[in-house]
Amino acid sequence: MANAQESELHYAFGDTLPETGHTLPAAPGVRWLRMRLPFALDHINLWLLRDHEDMAEGRREGWAIVDCGIDNDETRAAWEQVFANELQGLPVLRVICTHMHPDHIGLAHWLTERWNCRLWISATDWNAARVASTAIGDAHSGHSAADFYARHGLDDPTALARVRARSNYYATMVKKVPEQFRRLMDGMRLRIGEHEWRCIAGYGHAPEHIALHCEALNTLISGDMVLPRISTNISVYDIEPEANPLPLYLESIAAMRALPQDSLVLPSHGKPFTGLHRRIDQLTGHHEERFAEVLHACAGAPHSAAELMPVMFKRELDMHQTTFALGEAVAHVHALHSAGQLTQVSGADGILRFSAV
Repeated sequence: MANAQESELHYAFGDTLPETGHTLPAAPGVRWLRMRLPFALDHINLWLLRDHEDMAEGRREGWAIVDCGIDNDETRAAWEQVFANELQGLPVLRVICTHMHPDHIGLAHWLTERWNCRLWISATDWNAARVASTAIGDAHSGHSAADFYARHGLDDPTALARVRARSNYYATMVKKVPEQFRRLMDGMRLRIGEHEWRCIAGYGHAPEHIALHCEALNTLISGDMVLPRISTNISVYDIEPEANPLPLYLESIAAMRALPQDSLVLPSHGKPFTGLHRRIDQLTGHHEERFAEVLHACAGAPHSAAELMPVMFKRELDMHQTTFALGEAVAHVHALHSAGQLTQVSGADGILRFSAV
């Protein structure tokens, strides 16, 4: 987002960031850590929550982990540093995942096996992750994805070849998903240590994303639903080619206006901030601007989603970003088509294009 919009938010800890393998206090009983990602979006924020469990022999003290990082050697090594430096000799009692994307659930199996504890996640995202990580061949990548992108106008042979070569891309980052889990649902209240956290389900970005809000701490662990600097990716994928996720996302973040404006927001990417309602306004406005750009372009001539990418994304994109951008372009045209503002045009070349009504 533009610097002018960033200045409307307050970054609670300024430019201070936790060093790899170490944490910073974010709220009472909440520690902030940060792991590297091998993408343009080069980090993920993870959270340690002071926790305990009651057992027959008495209370057992420990920690809850919120989100895991991607499954690679670098992230495992960073976690080992955290275990050595930050746990105060206490065990991990549970692992909570906000959703099924690789940077959030990638190491859940390793963490739960290492600490002999349970994964907590929505049933929808657990099932989606299990299917994606165990599927063979085209799941979430490969020929199915390439055909989907080509149908929406991506005609760069090199790009399509690279997509086809990424067979079962998800499973390369999520090699295994825990075979058992505890189900999180909207409205569920979790006692984590001394505080109660309420689950808030959100849709559009993931099948059933769970954010966590603690009223006593006035703190929201927002996952990917509300990010301070970038807009959350809302995409249509080949496995659900007629999906319409963007209205679901906008409805989900609008519901978060019920939380206090001065809530401390702990996002998965970017820095902790306050100004939740203003950020929701900004994100809503961002998509309204993209809708307007798409409608303007499609009023002049029918456009495919691929032809709309440079209209919506005015910067150079790498391959990873291109697939996200195309999925998001499809999400915008599907939302406008569902609302009756665009009509679908299928040309002789087999490419789907959309024209303003």
